[in-house]
Amino acid sequence: MNKSDSERIATILEKIGYKSASRENEADLILINMCSVRQSAVDRVYGLIQKLKNLKTKKPGLKTILTGCILKEDKRKFKKGFDLILNIKNLPKWPNLLVPNSHDRALYELEYLNIQPKYQTNFRAFVPIMTGCNNFCSFCVVPYTRGREVSRPAKDILCEVKNLIEKGANPIRNAISNGAREIWLLGQNVNSYQSIGKNSSAAASAKADKIVKFHDLLKMINEIPGNFWIRFTSPHPKDFSDELINTMAKCQRVTPYLNLPVQSGDDEILKKMNRPYTVNQYKDLVKKIRDKFALIREGLERGVAISTDIIVGFPGETKKQFENTVKLFKEIKFDMAYIAEYSPRPGTAAEKLKDDVPKKEKERRYKILTEVLKETALENNKKFVGKEIEVLIERQGIRNKKQVYFGKTRTYKTVKIQLDPKPYTLNANLIGNFVKVKIIDALPWGLKGKLI
Repeated sequence: MNKSDSERIATILEKIGYKSASRENEADLILINMCSVRQSAVDRVYGLIQKLKNLKTKKPGLKTILTGCILKEDKRKFKKGFDLILNIKNLPKWPNLLVPNSHDRALYELEYLNIQPKYQTNFRAFVPIMTGCNNFCSFCVVPYTRGREVSRPAKDILCEVKNLIEKGANPIRNAISNGAREIWLLGQNVNSYQSIGKNSSAAASAKADKIVKFHDLLKMINEIPGNFWIRFTSPHPKDFSDELINTMAKCQRVTPYLNLPVQSGDDEILKKMNRPYTVNQYKDLVKKIRDKFALIREGLERGVAISTDIIVGFPGETKKQFENTVKLFKEIKFDMAYIAEYSPRPGTAAEKLKDDVPKKEKERRYKILTEVLKETALENNKKFVGKEIEVLIERQGIRNKKQVYFGKTRTYKTVKIQLDPKPYTLNANLIGNFVKVKIIDALPWGLKGKLI
């Protein structure tokens, strides 16, 4: 979401005359788009303030701005470190704040998610479908920084996606464009998405409206002509309906990859986190998803890849409760996990709990889960060795004096494709396109392959 917001910020800055600087010391304006979700992210901003002061000493006219998901307490702490702290939701009004009397009525009246982004790549696009969250997990600041859930109208989302598929995300940057290849649907809780849309049934009344839910939106996007993949993040286990599971499995453009945050493998900790499901319910959901993909999809796509989010060292988490998370990791066999050490966030319910797990113990638990993940990820990745699969090429480069490409599979696994010195040469036109690759080796965090 922050990447998507940054693309919209770039559009606004260009509208008032700014252009991207190649180096920091050339900039007239430096903007930091931050997130208060983790203390480590807040600390990184603290670390940048002195650097900004040094730059301003050399260039007194330099303007500095802070924006993003910022808690009120963090805004207060950072007030002296920046010239302006701006609300991302007020993005359409920024021009008048940065350049007085630059009022653009058409822009001023837009919702910020409807600002045309300056997409960073031609082949991949982040498309927010909603913002905010109603769940109030006890550790999370999102409801306080983003507000309550607001869904974009389905017609706006479909219009944006159709344009991306037809023209690409940035046709000016890359003239050889066949349209965007990968669409990421974004939201703090995508599967609670719903908006009002026209009923498409010919038998329905012309005045009849219907509620468009997330599974409906996936079907609509899946029906758009073109050669592209659909991905989304992030869902909540409590809102994962059978209808959504069926839709994911049946819609062939929806990739067999799912990030399904569990946060803990212990029921008591989940309750403290205000996560309204049990470990057994989570396991049943994973089984149901895997069974449905195995029933409907073919080949390697029968094995849907599942990643998760985990917090270690939540207040009161005992060693035995942590071992329940280890047990869950070994049982589910995640393809990837985004593991965070708990840090109290101001204003959240969990802040009132004693942060009683020592830092070293949090680090120890982090390492243990990482080692389990390495084993299960490697085991899952070995299934691809010897197989020919489709890969979306993301970038090219040189590694150990050898030419390589990097790309992603439909299951969101990174593939390193090494080329023989001859007769291959790096071909920039492959970036952003699908290629066939034979997998020749598996690593815990990715695959190695060769072009077919």
